[in-house]
Amino acid sequence: MHVLLVEDDDLVASGLIAGLELHNCLVDRVNTCRSAMTALAQFECDVVILDLGLPDKDGMELLTHWRNQGITTPILILTARDEVEYRIQGLDAGADDYVLKPFDLDELASRLHALVRRSAGRAQSEITHGALRINPGSGDVRLNETPVSLSRRELALLEKLINARGGVVSDEQLKDSLYGMGASIESNALNVHIYHLRKKIHKDIVITERGLGYRLGPPPPSPEHNE
Repeated sequence: MHVLLVEDDDLVASGLIAGLELHNCLVDRVNTCRSAMTALAQFECDVVILDLGLPDKDGMELLTHWRNQGITTPILILTARDEVEYRIQGLDAGADDYVLKPFDLDELASRLHALVRRSAGRAQSEITHGALRINPGSGDVRLNETPVSLSRRELALLEKLINARGGVVSDEQLKDSLYGMGASIESNALNVHIYHLRKKIHKDIVITERGLGYRLGPPPPSPEHNE
């Protein structure tokens, strides 16, 4: 899961980044409304954590701007403003969730995964694709009930394809999900991750659509179909 964190407090931001990485999240952080607008215009993310007390503009204005622009990325407001009127204002402006500081990191991670899950049209935390079962929050992946060890980026790649619900995902969208903003990416890095997924799960788990990108392949066969 790729998270855009909009937070100007360095201490809060560093703690969030370290904690969310333990929950299989890739976090890119910006500290102003201006940089947040640039980031979301140039890079695709799965969910936004938005502080309201930003130095150049109020975060509520940024939220309203994004929704008026038709941006549908899930947004979770994370703020110390605990008055009910602010919660109502934030939710009415288009926020998908509203969490108060101080917060429990495990709960926050669960809320983020739930927002991404809902935006992909899923109700359950566990994803089932034939004999393949994935829990993005815990990182647990099983094929025919046998654990499959995936790196964080392999898991992010698989989750991105699954959440696309059969649609084609471009190279750039996948790179955004795996590496985030400003990363130096080797030309064959994405192909290496795809190769490893195919080797660990099934050769057809990732289908290449030439000139367009990639999509999730059919469910891997169960053992009885391999006999």
